[in-house]
Amino acid sequence: MTPAAPIQHAFITAAGRGERMRPLTDLRPKPLVEVNGQPIIGHVLDRLVAAGVHTVGVNTFYKPEPLEDYLQQYAARHPGLTITIIRENELLDTGGGIKNGLKTMPDSPFFVVSGDSYWVDAPGTCTLSLLAQHWDSHKMDMLLLLKKLSEMYPTRGSADYDIDQQGKLMRSHNLTGLYAWTSVRIIKNKSLFDNTPDTPFSFRMLMDQAEQTGRLYGQILKGDWHHFSTPTDIDLVNQLCIRQKLSLP
Repeated sequence: MTPAAPIQHAFITAAGRGERMRPLTDLRPKPLVEVNGQPIIGHVLDRLVAAGVHTVGVNTFYKPEPLEDYLQQYAARHPGLTITIIRENELLDTGGGIKNGLKTMPDSPFFVVSGDSYWVDAPGTCTLSLLAQHWDSHKMDMLLLLKKLSEMYPTRGSADYDIDQQGKLMRSHNLTGLYAWTSVRIIKNKSLFDNTPDTPFSFRMLMDQAEQTGRLYGQILKGDWHHFSTPTDIDLVNQLCIRQKLSLP
């Protein structure tokens, strides 16, 4: 198999209101909530830059000004990185928001990551680069990054998927799957959105379609991933980071 070309483009979904994260999101969007010393979206951008991504689109809606200011400052500190901001006039949901930002993406594979996704690479690895190495446009429409639920601590993800020996994914509709989806994914190209609504819609619809055609695959994260639903989750992970820095059990 011919090695895949490096993936240099990404889209970050960052438009949601973060209702369950209140009061931390009363004055700022969820991606600006701090974890391990910086806003969550800062960690996402760091991972993308480390993987060789050069252009990033980000959608905004709730409390957009502080987030857009942060993104502009981040880009100014990273020469060679272009961040394009797409402010939504209405919430377009997880699928509609990406579709609305497709103008920032090439007609080739690109990363999509939630702006509130936080993971830690396994020592000596770059998770996004490893994901890109497993990408195969001939057989995949999407490649999702998963985390084994039994290895999650101190937060808990959703029991979204099971995976077969070939790496194909089966959605667990009764939520008994062994793996949580981290929000990190590679999408084949913009054409996957050709027959989607022009109104708000969930990205889950495209994931289900890819599964039905046998083109939804997964890769298991070897590092840590933390799921943030409430302020308690943020506190637990920040406490964990402090213990790890101090080498405490």
